[in-house]
Amino acid sequence: MTLSLSGWQKRVLLALTGIAVLALFALAFTAGRVSSGPSYPGTTSPDAGFARDMQVHHNQAVEMSMIVRDNITDETLRSIAYDIALTQQQQAGQMYAWLEEWGLDQSSAQPRMEWMTGAGHGGMGMGADTASMPPEGLMPGMATGAQLDELRAARGEDAERLYLNLMINHHEAGVDMAQAGADLAGTEQVRTLATKIQSGQQAEITLMQNMLDAL
Repeated sequence: MTLSLSGWQKRVLLALTGIAVLALFALAFTAGRVSSGPSYPGTTSPDAGFARDMQVHHNQAVEMSMIVRDNITDETLRSIAYDIALTQQQQAGQMYAWLEEWGLDQSSAQPRMEWMTGAGHGGMGMGADTASMPPEGLMPGMATGAQLDELRAARGEDAERLYLNLMINHHEAGVDMAQAGADLAGTEQVRTLATKIQSGQQAEITLMQNMLDAL
């Protein structure tokens, strides 16, 4: 039996067909938008590990710099300390914002520096072997609580000499971490900042070493 449609029935059928086609196009477009959305680093990625660990490293540099700035009179070193504090505070804020954007926690159960084990960096001795870790479980280059107390109590040239020694050591470890970040990170923003940290802190090491030699 042949089904015969009237004119208005044909028009309704064509309209319904058009709606269905448009709906399929809309679904395909939406699926494409979802699948092509931003892809963020995972919580165990070198990018996340770098952002977390370098924040902690930076925050101590800021603390040491603000301590010594109030305890010395040498205006050149006061200026250097203040610049280190401002620069590293800004960079730490930048890394904090990345983790927020990526939907990741600011801290992790992952051991410090474990993200550096790729590409021959070896995690700077901060893997599962706790015997190889620096005092108090700190990352390489970081001052101990006793050293921070000593810096708080020091004045004049004693404070200058102690700060320069601590910060040179701090920077040397920071340069190693930044090199690993530049080598291992998957995002351009992390690689760019890591490279900037590496070159900036290396230049500051040279400057501070010259000042220490003069003392």
